[in-house]
Amino acid sequence: MAIVVQNTNYSGEVLEQLLTLAATGNELVEKGLIHVIPGVSKKIGIPRLKTGTMLQKRKENPQLTDSKGNFNYSEKSLEPKDFMAFTVFNPRSFEQIWRPFQPKGNLVFAELPTEVQNALLDALSKQVKFELGNHYINGEYAEGTDDTKLFDGILTKMAAATDLIIASTAETTMIKKLAVLKAAIPTAIRNNPNLRILMSVKDFDAYDNELTARDSKNADDTKVNDKFYKSIKIETLAAFPDGLLVATLCSPDTDGNLFAAVNLQDDENVIQIDKWANASELYFFKMLMKADTNIAFGEETAVLDTRENPVFVVDGEEETPEG
Repeated sequence: MAIVVQNTNYSGEVLEQLLTLAATGNELVEKGLIHVIPGVSKKIGIPRLKTGTMLQKRKENPQLTDSKGNFNYSEKSLEPKDFMAFTVFNPRSFEQIWRPFQPKGNLVFAELPTEVQNALLDALSKQVKFELGNHYINGEYAEGTDDTKLFDGILTKMAAATDLIIASTAETTMIKKLAVLKAAIPTAIRNNPNLRILMSVKDFDAYDNELTARDSKNADDTKVNDKFYKSIKIETLAAFPDGLLVATLCSPDTDGNLFAAVNLQDDENVIQIDKWANASELYFFKMLMKADTNIAFGEETAVLDTRENPVFVVDGEEETPEG
């Protein structure tokens, strides 16, 4: 069964509220680092406009041949892929352990109690957000039945970009790595208020420890240093790979560089709860979803990949072989 009851200390009464395991949610969305476009059922484009150099010497009678500069329009696409959450369980599993629903006489579950629905929905929601958070960052899409390859995440789309700014270094300290990354950030966006440095929690811990150990101007061992490098805000993401640093524009609006398209099912039952069959005691939860991610401009994204097997490498450099 999808719901497994494990209770070796059952004494006839338990808490009236189920305790659910804490899980990190979809941090890109919750921290406002990505613009989410809802209601996309098929495909949508991210319009991009670039201009060439326009200024030139003044001419009294400019001709058509004097025209300089152009407008280059292109699109990055978002094409949400279908996936779902689906689990089956027996509500009678809670009869003997959840106090308000212990059987009295010949009690039969005619319907799933609201309290049970809310508790299980809360657990379902946390788990779905946790899994989506990882897919938004590291997801890969593949045809077939592999449930781990639902849609392409931001890092997968970055790896496919041809105009990405890729830095490299042999430095091992976080402070020196961040200096290399900052030098690779285009000056045009260096002071943009939406500029963020994305890194893993473990990498920030290393950076925090380096700052604390460096001199007395930084936080002591009882405090955490501010999440900044040279006035650029640092965002830590639980699903982000260790050893990878990314600097780009992040915003919940269209003035950022990270985008996602989603589409919940159009019917009234976004999350469907019902009996598996008329004569069955089993219930099911079903949630139909669509999602995809992309970046708008590779040239607004600086990456430093210091992992043992880097995905982002400078042209001409050989990747570290597997194994």
